Amino acid sequence: MALPRKAYVIGGHITSFIGKGSPDFIWKGHADFGKRENASIEELITTSVRGALEATGTSAELVEKAWIGNFVGELFSSQGHLGAALVGAHPGLRGKPVMRVEGACASGGLAFASAVESIQAGTDITLVAGVEVQTTASARTGGDYLARAAHYKRQRSIDEFTFPALFASRVKAYREAYGLSEEDLGRVSVKAYANANKNPLAHMKAVKMSLAQAAKASEKNPAFLSNPELQPYMKVSDCSQVSDGGAALILVSEAGLAKLGKSVHDAIEVRGLGVATGDLYVDGDPLRMEITELAAKKAYAQAGIDARRVGVAEVHDCFTLTELLMYEALGFARPGEAIELIKEGRTDIEGDVATNTGGGLVGFGHPVGATGVKQILEIWRQMKGRCGDYQIPSAPEIGLTANMGGNDKTAVVTVLAAC
Repeated sequence: MALPRKAYVIGGHITSFIGKGSPDFIWKGHADFGKRENASIEELITTSVRGALEATGTSAELVEKAWIGNFVGELFSSQGHLGAALVGAHPGLRGKPVMRVEGACASGGLAFASAVESIQAGTDITLVAGVEVQTTASARTGGDYLARAAHYKRQRSIDEFTFPALFASRVKAYREAYGLSEEDLGRVSVKAYANANKNPLAHMKAVKMSLAQAAKASEKNPAFLSNPELQPYMKVSDCSQVSDGGAALILVSEAGLAKLGKSVHDAIEVRGLGVATGDLYVDGDPLRMEITELAAKKAYAQAGIDARRVGVAEVHDCFTLTELLMYEALGFARPGEAIELIKEGRTDIEGDVATNTGGGLVGFGHPVGATGVKQILEIWRQMKGRCGDYQIPSAPEIGLTANMGGNDKTAVVTVLAAC
């Protein structure tokens, strides 16, 4: 069934995503070390929110409700209560109802879903933001923080790096079931980095990745897990980035368009939305993203389409295999055949289902709470011809985003249409 009230994204703002490997990240070897610091969570929220308001010509006073996606602000930044922090980004937001939403890596997608549902309930102008700072802790400490998205009591001890290990177990199962090679996974990484190299906002915009480097473990691309059974199945090049960053967008109803003096030509339409949640305490099929499949079915049904209509997509690639599993969960490929999309170039910028054109989580970066919001904005930017060197040549009618939290425990899939 279609959405009872139409909902439109009219644009927004994405900060640079930065961290180790980015020339913009201030660390002890950087020329500006001691002269300036990386942006704090407060600064990222303010930059994103003010940027979205300015980019869309939206007065903060006209925003009726707002949401912010964030996973672990309390741990990396010693800051919770981020709804009130969002209000601190602009005096015109004072007194508005604002809520922080948490669903691990799907926090941004859930914030967006909350706004869509609010539009259905009668709201006309909403603000959706997402933010994460993750570079304030060491890799091992950060890995422990992020392990809270798993069942910590049961799964934390699998490896120092819990989530790479959990997905390494998926890689092992997939390779055994379908014969996927290390070179095949390397192709996913190479695509991500090549796209990021064209994206001035990307974390890995200045880092090159060759197939020779991505296809096997080496001193420069180590298989870093300590778990001996899983260690061969996860390399640095297979991982998304530990990034800082923020994103914010404006979502409105038809009446909201009129209030802001906008037309549908400024917007893209939300045609379908699917949200699904799994059981944190039970492991699923390692060969499938079952919860993402459920969310996708809901979104496709609401939009009245199937996967064949999708021309541009942003999918959750927390690891290279995850992108392949996403293709299969979303119906782009049959089980075990997703790698053929990569080999045939179908998900390249010039392909018929261009996917993660700005680099995805592996190349663009993964500030956890911001990812789901960034994904929506990337579809808007592609449909409006705003992506510069990584602009797709086609003009797709339908776009899709898939934002996933934990080990496929929370999923938000959105179908978006050009106007």
